[in-house]
Amino acid sequence: MLKDFGRTRTHIVTPRNTQWRSIAANQSFLIPITIVLIGLVLLPLAQTFYYSLTNFNGYSTEMDFVGFRNYLRLFSDPAMTSSLWFTALYTIGCVVIVTALAVPTAVILNNNFVGRNFVRSVFFFPSILSIAILGLVWGFLLSPLASGLINNILGTILDITPIPWLSETALAQASVIFVGVWVQTGWHAILYLAYLQSIPTDYYEAATLDGATPIQQFFSITVPLLVPAISISSLLLVTAGLKVYDLPYTLTNGGPGYSTFTVTQAIIQNGISQGKVGQASALSIVFMLAVVLVVAGQLFFSRRLEGRLK
Repeated sequence: MLKDFGRTRTHIVTPRNTQWRSIAANQSFLIPITIVLIGLVLLPLAQTFYYSLTNFNGYSTEMDFVGFRNYLRLFSDPAMTSSLWFTALYTIGCVVIVTALAVPTAVILNNNFVGRNFVRSVFFFPSILSIAILGLVWGFLLSPLASGLINNILGTILDITPIPWLSETALAQASVIFVGVWVQTGWHAILYLAYLQSIPTDYYEAATLDGATPIQQFFSITVPLLVPAISISSLLLVTAGLKVYDLPYTLTNGGPGYSTFTVTQAIIQNGISQGKVGQASALSIVFMLAVVLVVAGQLFFSRRLEGRLK
């Protein structure tokens, strides 16, 4: 009787000990990630928020507490307001245009034709180069002077006067968005191509037997099955667009005026480099909250759309 009781007790305790040991071992792997999260994200974020409530200039140890005065100044500074506007315009423009171009491009690249691999490489090539270098190259191509390559060609062939590609507000904004679309379209087309190759051909064969046209197959089969890829691509485009700095800086330097100024450019050039670390920190906090809201909203609507299409 006592032996049976002892055996029963041992049988009950051992699995619990093993379970707790397994949980502890699994949780121990999170310790390095937690340390990195606290050291590289949470502590700098808390320090940035503290600086946003002061007049810290970046080098002096003396600073005064100013409360939310830096946040109020953001909406009265033309550089800050212009940077918020153009960053949103650039992000929306890139997301919409790149998606509209990358999906049909991926469909075309998914077909069998001579030189298919070479064409795929050509589309992917712009994403390999540094965006800052591409900005300098396109700055030469789109130079508003008559010596600019595009203006030189238009003047020679069509006898057109030099077009102010980078010196007129609307044209400068359109030029930055155009180059951003040109750089990213090929990479996202390859992303969609990878998803297209995972779609079974049986769907298209059955649709062809039912008399569906290629356009009907595209909107009824291809687009719904590419919704997960569109969600990932849109998320990458949004995050890249919101934090863009090198392309507008090298292409237009934020001009003319502040028409192509971005948030990151305003933080660095009009904040930190001018000794306005407190104001730059306030803009960083506001920008971070905006990015979190935009990304969270995008993920929410993307998951709801994917759920409806299942």
